[in-house]
Amino acid sequence: MSNERPLDAPCDCDDASQTSPSRAPADVTRRRFLQSAAAAAALSATPHLHAQNAPSATAPTQAPPPAPAQPVRLDINGREYALHIEPRVTLLDALRDYAGLTGTKKGCDRGQCGACTVLVEGRRINSCLTLAVMHEGQRITTVEGLAGVASLSPVQRAFIEHDAFQCGFCTPGQLCSATACLSEFSAGTASAATPDVRTRPAQLSDAEIRERMSGNICRCGAYVNIVAAVRDVHTASA
Repeated sequence: MSNERPLDAPCDCDDASQTSPSRAPADVTRRRFLQSAAAAAALSATPHLHAQNAPSATAPTQAPPPAPAQPVRLDINGREYALHIEPRVTLLDALRDYAGLTGTKKGCDRGQCGACTVLVEGRRINSCLTLAVMHEGQRITTVEGLAGVASLSPVQRAFIEHDAFQCGFCTPGQLCSATACLSEFSAGTASAATPDVRTRPAQLSDAEIRERMSGNICRCGAYVNIVAAVRDVHTASA
């Protein structure tokens, strides 16, 4: 028998030990591409990391030093208070922290709730939105100054009779605002609820009271009783 293998017979050699020259370049190219892409990504991120970790070239901005305190004389509830405060102190903080009159409450500290309402020359303002030094020489009235020496004011009595307060936090501002509300109506001042703002309002209706007291928020919701108290004081004085 002949030991010669036909020319078209399959080869029985071990292909696993041989590397295909046609596949090797493709594998190497793909691997090198991925390595190059990873290296490029790392290099592109390096400047950003350096920029984040680098110390700031400029020194941090320091807050300006506080303004020196200065003497301020305030006429509060008929008494003169000699205070030594910074020009940036609000009237609310001056009343509470320097004059010791804590009846005026700090609610929102943004002029939205009305808890800090006081009277300055009879006009109601939010004391958290004004500086104390601006009111030197003016007559300031807080809730402590509404009552007389031996009796409550008519507004204070009406609030008690009509249970126009719940937790009481907004009550000082409500009382000051109601006092000014009645004075404004007596002076003929119109409001957004007045049918014709060019003329004196005909009567202090509930709509007028609600509009004039709208700057004072009661989180307990005692608005019905507040309106009733203000109406009762107006009716009694008419």
